[in-house]
Amino acid sequence: MKRMETRVQEIEHEVARHYSVTNMAARILDALTASGVDIAELKPADLAPFEELHIGGREATAHLAGKLNLEAGHRVLDVGCGIGGAARYIADYYGCRVTGLDLTPSFIRAAETLTAMVGLDDLVSFDVGSALDMPYEDNQFDAVISLHVAMNIANRAALYREMARVLKPGRPAVIYDIMKKKEGELLFPVPWAESSDTSYLVTPEEMHKLLAQAGLRVIESEDHTTMAIRFFYKVLGEDTQITGTCQAPQLAMRGSKEKMRNTLFGIEQGLIGPVMMLATHMA
Repeated sequence: MKRMETRVQEIEHEVARHYSVTNMAARILDALTASGVDIAELKPADLAPFEELHIGGREATAHLAGKLNLEAGHRVLDVGCGIGGAARYIADYYGCRVTGLDLTPSFIRAAETLTAMVGLDDLVSFDVGSALDMPYEDNQFDAVISLHVAMNIANRAALYREMARVLKPGRPAVIYDIMKKKEGELLFPVPWAESSDTSYLVTPEEMHKLLAQAGLRVIESEDHTTMAIRFFYKVLGEDTQITGTCQAPQLAMRGSKEKMRNTLFGIEQGLIGPVMMLATHMA
């Protein structure tokens, strides 16, 4: 047991190191200024092209959040929140109270800075911590989201048990991850891993079983492969200047273009693809 716990800690340390980027908030603010935004009057919508790290960016966030039947005052947990883009969107659009949890301290520091600058720190808070041992009480949240997080997590069973534990009975969870479609060798690095040592993909069929074992029943599943291909071609286009296109990966990841090209290769080869699953907590 101790050996297993040590290995989990080693993986989490490597994952945090992989994602860590210094001065993330400053990089985003510089990009905003270069695009003509007055950061002294920063609004939540201004951050949209710069704060979403998952495939599809803000378009995907809005689509997934729309599955959750959210109302003002609901408590929402964003597991693996990154720099807080989805958390801020949900708080701003729906009036929810959102908590973001992430393993990477530099992401949380950036999330807190940006959230304060757009005046949402009364609705959104952030914690550094492990998704396998969340610092929250049982049945605390009205909805849970996890966007492009589990690809790094070997112990999926523990992750989904924790998600179910903190979720109120009968309430929804949205999981949006890159999943394995068939056997084959991926090209590394990719956005979630430098090598296969910290890449843990499962199939949609395996996901259904894992969620069911945790007490989460899948009620809807969407394959976003077509959207993902369109997204990557747009982000990897010839124009590298800051535009309305999602720019967060370039700002948040070292070697972002190589990682995105390798991911696109895997998707086009039919090896992997982004899948959204909507589940409810079975009381």
